[in-house]
Formats: sequence, C-alpha cells, structure tokens
Amino acid sequence: MTVGFLLASASPLDHVVQHPWGEPVVIGPFTLTLLSNQIAMQFLAAALLAIFVPRAVRKTRGHDEVARLVPSGAGNFFEGVCQFLRKQVAEPAMGQHTDRFIKYIWTAFFFILFSNLLGLVPFDALFSLFGLKVHLGGTPTGNIWVTATLAVCTLVMIVVNGIRIGGTAYLAHFCPGPIWLAPLLVPVELIGLTAKIFALSVRLFANMLAGHVLLAVLLSFVAAAYGALGVVGGFLVGLTVIAGSVAINMLEIFVAFLQAFIFTFLTALFIGQAVSVHHEHGEGHAEPAHEHG
Repeated sequence: MTVGFLLASASPLDHVVQHPWGEPVVIGPFTLTLLSNQIAMQFLAAALLAIFVPRAVRKTRGHDEVARLVPSGAGNFFEGVCQFLRKQVAEPAMGQHTDRFIKYIWTAFFFILFSNLLGLVPFDALFSLFGLKVHLGGTPTGNIWVTATLAVCTLVMIVVNGIRIGGTAYLAHFCPGPIWLAPLLVPVELIGLTAKIFALSVRLFANMLAGHVLLAVLLSFVAAAYGALGVVGGFLVGLTVIAGSVAINMLEIFVAFLQAFIFTFLTALFIGQAVSVHHEHGEGHAEPAHEHG
C-alpha cells in the first residue's frame, strides 16, 4: 500500500479491513457480505486479466509467417512467465499431465499477482483528491476468506483429479500400510491433506497482510511524533518513516510476485502428487516382476 493512501486514511488500518457496500445479508447464524471494496477489487483483477492479457499476447512483431510467432510489448512478459511456469513449475511436478492443468496454474498465478499489485494502488487517496469518499482499494488476498477460497479450489482440483486419474490407487494411498492400520493412517493422511490447504491459504493471507499492517504502524509514528516532539521533531521522524515506508513498498512489490509464485508452485506440486499416485503404485508392482525375471 502506498504512502499517500495511508496518510490520507482516517485510520491507518482502513486499507486492511473490509468495507461492506450496503447491508450484509443474514442467513441463520451466517452474515454474508455481498459486495465490498475487496470483492470489487477481485472483480477488477479478473476484468483486467480478461481484457488486457488476450490483447497483449495477440500483439506480434509483424504479419509475416515468422513475425506472427514473436510476441511484442507486454506479450513478451506474459509469454515469458507462462513458459517459465510450464517448464520450471508444472512439468517437473505434473509430468505428462501438465497440459491438463497448466491453464489453471496460469490463471491462479496471474489472478493472485494482479490482486496483490492492485492492493498497492491508493484508490481511496485518488478519490479523495476529487472530494469523493469511496471505500475502494485494499488487497483481496489480505482477506483470509479470499485465500481460503483459492485454496479450496486447489483442494477440489486435487481430490477430483486424483480420483479421476488415479482411481482406486489414489484412494488407496490414504492407507499406505496394512489394512488393520487404516483407522490410524487414514485420519493422518486426511489431516495432511487439510494441512496442505491450510498452509496455502494462511501463507498467502499472512504475507500480504503483514506488509500493510507494518506500513500502518510505521506511519502512525508520524502523528505521534508531531504531538510529542513538535513540528521540527515530527518532521524529522516523518522523513525517516516515509523513507522506510517507500523501501517497504518496494519490498511489497517483490512479495506480490513471490507469493503468487509460491501459491502456484505449491498448487502444482500438490496436484502433481495426487495425479501421479497410480504411477507410483504401478512401479511398485512392476519391480518384483522384474526381479523374478
């Protein structure tokens, strides 16, 4: 989150918390927020992906047979990232199943990346310049419900495709020992699967939230310094804090890319483990036959 947005906020944590638009809907014990600033940012990230990415990748260096295959401008960035994710992330984890899941890997990476980066744009401060009080902005991935939903999507991909491709071999891997140990091994394996999804959601949420909270705490020192040290002391403290905040902003840009990559890498790894179970079982049965031969 940029320095200008934090200074313009009535509360330094305004950019962290969710601001509902309209009244929440209460269904029994649940309270549902149908639209908020963070939900709007998710729609904005999805819209930017749908509008600009296809246009960027279609732009080539020319119209002849060779030039049509060479990307131009932003297309170089998107093609380079997609190629890296395919060769260095998906193929080592998924092998022959890469083509089945690479589109999900690409979509998850760019959606998380765009959401992370949009959280650094000071929309509230920009609107305040025109006298508008609109709660827009914030990082969607700084909301645990958003990251948990992304993690659950990965869980569905893991289980559904594990059963679809691995069949009984995938189900059998939940009890890797003798059948009489199933009451012990199956819960342990289920806990391990749950822990993977928990790690996916909490890692992304915590890292994206931590930087914004740190900026809020740093910039709150400015107001405290003006009250305690006067104008000159507050000015000196303010310069130091803002310089540190700019440095943290640069770090947050790096973290935005890093956390999108880590989520995507772990997603590819977990899906690859699930769809490759039947190969492991097949190799385990083939080895004794080879030895006897």
